[in-house]
Amino acid sequence: MKTMTTVLALALVSSTPAFAKAPANPQIDYQGFSGLVGTLAKVREKHRLAWPEFAKRARAEGALLLDARSPAAFARGHLDGAVNLPFSDFTAEALADVIGPNRKRPIYIYCNNNFRDNRAPVVTKAAPLALNIPTFINLHGYGYGNVWELADVIGMDDPAVGWVGTGAPPRVR
Repeated sequence: MKTMTTVLALALVSSTPAFAKAPANPQIDYQGFSGLVGTLAKVREKHRLAWPEFAKRARAEGALLLDARSPAAFARGHLDGAVNLPFSDFTAEALADVIGPNRKRPIYIYCNNNFRDNRAPVVTKAAPLALNIPTFINLHGYGYGNVWELADVIGMDDPAVGWVGTGAPPRVR
């Protein structure tokens, strides 16, 4: 009986497909992304600006203020002068269309986590998942090295911020 049980167990195991290693996908490179993150850590720290300097530079001629949030969030409100290209739409072609041919063009980025309001359209995300981080990394990965990130936390209702859209608080006269 013991032999019969062993034979049945072996037959069951041998007829069950083994868990195969997931196939490699040459279009996904986690190690490459991890390497880029490590390489850019010090660069990113040097490219974070306080609000007054960020606002001044983002409004300079030739600069691009890029908002990588969803089109719906952008439509409800954004910094005045910002151009929207959702992060999920980043491709070499889409970035070239929005940024133009000059890969050295200064690009200024911000995200929900730069706002203290924590209300639509800038609801705070988990800090390690703030959109500035992958946006900065992806822009560099696509060859745009002149990227600057807003370091401060600001408010939509601060008149100096220049918030536009339906997400803006009512103006007091």
